[in-house]
Amino acid sequence: MLKTPDQWFDEYGASHQNPVNKVLHWICVPLIVISLVGLLWSIPVPQAFIEISPALNWGTAFVMAATVYYFILSFSLALGMLPFVIVVVLAVGWMDRLDWPLWSLSGAIFVVAWAGQFVGHALEGRRPSFFKDLQFLMIGPVWLLGSVYRRLGIPY
Repeated sequence: MLKTPDQWFDEYGASHQNPVNKVLHWICVPLIVISLVGLLWSIPVPQAFIEISPALNWGTAFVMAATVYYFILSFSLALGMLPFVIVVVLAVGWMDRLDWPLWSLSGAIFVVAWAGQFVGHALEGRRPSFFKDLQFLMIGPVWLLGSVYRRLGIPY
């Protein structure tokens, strides 16, 4: 049986009560998403991908799969994630045009952002949720959006 967004958010939120940990998550989770997409974007693709579209790569494929996951979780939350997804793709596309190789910039961001996450969880005194279930890696970004929805009274 699929968990509801509230079930995911309650379980995820249990290890995200410390105010500093929450702030670090607001900073680090988006950076981790950008860096992960950048790392995937950097992996060479088969010729078939290029023939379909020059924009099709492992990073954009991951973003498409994540979007499907969010639509399965909640139509409303998935729609809310679309602007974030667009910003992530635009940010990685911009990073890909910089003089630094995308994989090294993304790797540096990934390491620093995860360090921030682990600092937050050390302050929290609880292990990151993904140690319990890897799906929490997908829940982190939408958990942030869920808190915005609750403040604005938007149902999900």
